[in-house]
Amino acid sequence: MDNNYRYSENNYTYGYEHIPDVPGNNDKKPMPFWKKALTAVALGLLFGAFAGAGIYVAGLLTGVGPFSGSSVASGSGAPEASPAPETTAPAQKMTPAVATISGNTMEDRGDIDVVPATTATVTVKGATDVSEVAENVMPAVVSITNNYIQTAQDIFGQRYQAESEAAGSGIIVGDNGDELLVVTNQHVVDDAETLRVQFIDGTEVTANLKGEDEDSDLAVIAINKADLSSETKGNIKIASLGDSEHLKVGQTAIAIGNAMGYGQSVTVGVISAVDRDLTLSNGTHKMIQTDAAINPGNSGGALVDVNGNVIGINEAKLSNSVIEGMGYAIPISRAREIIDGLMNRSTKTKIEEKDRGYLGISGVDVTSEISEQYNMPRGIYIAKVGSGLAADNAGITAKSIITSFDGQSVQTMEQLQSLMQYYKIGDTVDVVIQKPVENGYGYEEQTCRVTLGGNMSMNSNSGSSEESSRSNEDQDSSGYYYYHSQPFDDIFGNIW
Repeated sequence: MDNNYRYSENNYTYGYEHIPDVPGNNDKKPMPFWKKALTAVALGLLFGAFAGAGIYVAGLLTGVGPFSGSSVASGSGAPEASPAPETTAPAQKMTPAVATISGNTMEDRGDIDVVPATTATVTVKGATDVSEVAENVMPAVVSITNNYIQTAQDIFGQRYQAESEAAGSGIIVGDNGDELLVVTNQHVVDDAETLRVQFIDGTEVTANLKGEDEDSDLAVIAINKADLSSETKGNIKIASLGDSEHLKVGQTAIAIGNAMGYGQSVTVGVISAVDRDLTLSNGTHKMIQTDAAINPGNSGGALVDVNGNVIGINEAKLSNSVIEGMGYAIPISRAREIIDGLMNRSTKTKIEEKDRGYLGISGVDVTSEISEQYNMPRGIYIAKVGSGLAADNAGITAKSIITSFDGQSVQTMEQLQSLMQYYKIGDTVDVVIQKPVENGYGYEEQTCRVTLGGNMSMNSNSGSSEESSRSNEDQDSSGYYYYHSQPFDDIFGNIW
């Protein structure tokens, strides 16, 4: 045959095999069948004898096998099967330390059966049962109700005000002897006329603003301990702040807060990502991403680990028909310094309108879109400085951008006006501005010490007949002019 190999179906068990072709002709007579049979039997017996002897000797030398002295199954004639090697190590006891929420003491909360991580499978008993963690943490979480005045404008430019209410959450983080200190999101307490805090036992008291930072969306409010009963004091705790710098993706995350304003609730998930960029109205931030459900009212609440330590402050979620399980929290390690600074501020109480202090400026918000388009810092663009008023006396000039007021970052006129409700005539504050560089591009930072003045109309000091002709409806209660109806290029003039 021309082929090197031919296919042959020699039996149904093995199917097709490659069998070499035999070359040439063979003229010898074939051997009789009985001789072939005797030869095959003799060779088989010889081979069996040698094989049996080899196995016997190997068993004596190694102690393994059917002739090593081990027992055989009774009546079976077959050796007893040796046990299969273990592929999973036996479970061991682990006693993790679970933080109590009051102080920094650690308390043993029981055993967890685990298989060491060196094996192929790790089993944790009760990994999804967070009832004990929730029981310990919930006394450190509060519900916050913000009553504020909402201003709306119709198509004719008329402004209307109405009382509104918003719900959020907070975490008890300190006690200075006279006050309990609660951290929350700045947007939870923004524009508050009054703030009410409800504790785990249902007790509700009034709170006052301690300090806020819009850039980081953090705020601290204070509750007078004299307003609390001894029973309530015994029911609440101070949260234990953890470490968010060493979080791992897949780690259990527990969110606790005032979801939908219904009161405290608990959701469980995992850390989906760390250092995730999230762009909000106050800028882009590095956040913790979790699939634990974060709902309206959870803002300012606690994201905790399985030891009950706060690892994040819940802030936002992505909401869309195609998005599920994407919530975000401010990492606690990055928030600590800001929280400490806000906690050490004097508690603010609102000043009667006749006694409030004023800067004497008019301005407009530098939004993120304007900031990006024109390379301007975020903050409040000063369109006008009243001659002889507080800002003018401190050397603040028009076309500068206010970025901080009394150590608190500000980005909108609304927020500045809200802050100034707590300052009286004669108070001295530091105002940080970004001042345009003369004969060049860009801005340079400058801190101005300002002594706040009274509510003097800018009309009599401006020397501008255009501004003098404005009606009182174009001026807000803080002495600032609204420029909402003017195009930005008219406000900024030759800045563009």
